[in-house]
Amino acid sequence: MPAPLFPIDYRNRGMRTRLGCLSHKSDSYNDFTAILPDKPNRALKRLSMEEATRWADSFDSLLSHKYGVAAFRTFLKTEFSEENLEFWLACEEFKKTRSTTKLASKAHRIFEEFIDVQAPREVNIDFQTREVTRNNVQEPSLSCFDQAQGKVHSLMEKDSYPRFLRSKIYTDLLTQTQRRLS
Repeated sequence: MPAPLFPIDYRNRGMRTRLGCLSHKSDSYNDFTAILPDKPNRALKRLSMEEATRWADSFDSLLSHKYGVAAFRTFLKTEFSEENLEFWLACEEFKKTRSTTKLASKAHRIFEEFIDVQAPREVNIDFQTREVTRNNVQEPSLSCFDQAQGKVHSLMEKDSYPRFLRSKIYTDLLTQTQRRLS
């Protein structure tokens, strides 16, 4: 049997997941148990209509709620742009680092995963921001990703967030929380 023209590297889990999503891509999500953290059925019962509606007030309101982040992540996966949220969350976690020895390794890991050219989950930022961040990582501080994180936050807020609010994922979630009250 001849070798395939494009051999598949099954070790690359991210690519497999993306390819699998192509056949399952949907703007709807009727089974919210898969997107909610912790114990999904209990989480959905705890999510109030008021909380879910509050996510539409501001992007930061959505990001401050763990179920909001979970729903937004699910939506971004349907658009193949979850790396933006993952980078933003990695930066938030990075800012909590107290050990100076861990700071450098975490900074380099985030840079290599999200910022560097051809990074596995490269975020869409301009050249100048990429270079400023590259220089900041040479002598990392808790604020070394602030400019890049701000650009990504702004991009999500202006682009992905309005689409999320109009998405079937979000409207179905609102409907499901409303039904539970009835």
